[in-house]
Order: sequence, then C-alpha cells, then structure tokens
Amino acid sequence: EAHFEKKGRSGKQVVVIRHFQGSEEALQALGAALKKHCGVGGSVKDQEVILQGNVRDKAMAYLTQKGYKVVRVGG
Repeated sequence: EAHFEKKGRSGKQVVVIRHFQGSEEALQALGAALKKHCGVGGSVKDQEVILQGNVRDKAMAYLTQKGYKVVRVGG
C-alpha cells in the first residue's frame, strides 16, 4: 500500500510503502532502489519504506514495473 501522509510530521509530505511481503534484506534493497529512482531521501524501518516528498505516483509506477501489486491509499 502506498500512503501519502503529512500529519504528525511537522507538515512535511511523505509517502509510506506498507505491507511489504518479503525479507528484511529485500525491503532494505527495495527502499534504496525507490529512493534512488525517485531522487529523494527517506528511510526503511518497522517494515515500512518512507520516502520524503509527494512522489507516490513515481514510486507506484516503479513498483508496478517491478511486478509488485500496489494499492493507492489516502490523499
């Protein structure tokens, strides 16, 4: 699921990728690839990939291209 959030983050926009099915190493690699593809910073923690900025469409296109099923949630 690709969530767009800014609540509780001092008004800053982030995209959170949740419910990833796979190993921690695969999640770390996916997070790094997404950050590089979208050209933004972010982090991977608690089974979530957090991308800075409103790059949800770019991230969803990348995930779909790589064969992941992505659901757009919120905003």
